[in-house]
Amino acid sequence: MNGMQLGKHAFVAAAVLGLALLPLLTGSFGVDLVTKIMIFAILALSLELLVGMTGLVCFGQSALFGLAGYAAVKLSPESDSASLWWLLPACMAVSGGYALFMGALSLRTKGVYFIMVTLAFAQMAYYVVHDTPLGGGTDGIYLYFKPTLAIGGWTIADLDKPLPFYYLVLLCLLGVFAKLALLARSRFGRALAGIHANEQRMRAAGFSTYPYKLAAFVVSGCIAGLAGFLFAVKDGFVNPELLSWHLSGSVLIMIILGGLGHLRGAVLGAFAFTLLQELFQSEAVFGPFAKHWHLGLGVTIIACVALLPNGLIGLPALVRQRLFGDSK
Repeated sequence: MNGMQLGKHAFVAAAVLGLALLPLLTGSFGVDLVTKIMIFAILALSLELLVGMTGLVCFGQSALFGLAGYAAVKLSPESDSASLWWLLPACMAVSGGYALFMGALSLRTKGVYFIMVTLAFAQMAYYVVHDTPLGGGTDGIYLYFKPTLAIGGWTIADLDKPLPFYYLVLLCLLGVFAKLALLARSRFGRALAGIHANEQRMRAAGFSTYPYKLAAFVVSGCIAGLAGFLFAVKDGFVNPELLSWHLSGSVLIMIILGGLGHLRGAVLGAFAFTLLQELFQSEAVFGPFAKHWHLGLGVTIIACVALLPNGLIGLPALVRQRLFGDSK
């Protein structure tokens, strides 16, 4: 293991340790904020699988995220808590099923047409929950009883309490990160990398690329469903904005800001984007200008993209190059 790989592993280990210890160092607001960021990081990782690893720019990720949130509420009993052991897989299956349907049709197109078709599927799901009684319309629907994590009669964790739920989300984030890291090193992951680099050459080499891309789409949908489920449990409420195309755009910005092609970049981008958003929305810092937080956030993101072409993940290499002339 060379020094660069050792540094990467040390960075990941330090980040995990910091997240594990954070509840001891901050109050309820900090725990709630970082819980939300980690959920968005899971969603960003799901899109990284498509964009960074496969080369598929998808604008339908919000639909996969939101449908799982709605499934969590609709499938939960109205008078008692559901078991996490069956509710979570069911919600992920809903998102995975819609991803299969969306991918089976949209993957027959390419380029900007693929982007527009995935956006159309997302908007279709959005208007179903927005304009029908199924999703409660613009008012949304509430999750009155959060699921329980229990074995037999023994409750492992009360998800209605912020701290146990925080550590559940952290475990999910670590699990998704590890799964995608292993996937990237597998034969399937190398096939996706080949498709990203040159799909025509992969076909010439004898690979049928469509099943690989569809499988990646479904796995991405299941991971987005996990994030949507956790978001619904966190807030106890879902509304059509979870399926809005604005969310898909925000997640795409996260992985670009962090650095495409890097799992660590997706997580870093989710933290950077959400913290920047919170900063520019703070009236204590920006006063009346906080009402125009989109302007400040947009200018900052443009500056980051212009100055850091490889994203935040490339900042250490850029600093080394400027200071020591080291291009490695």
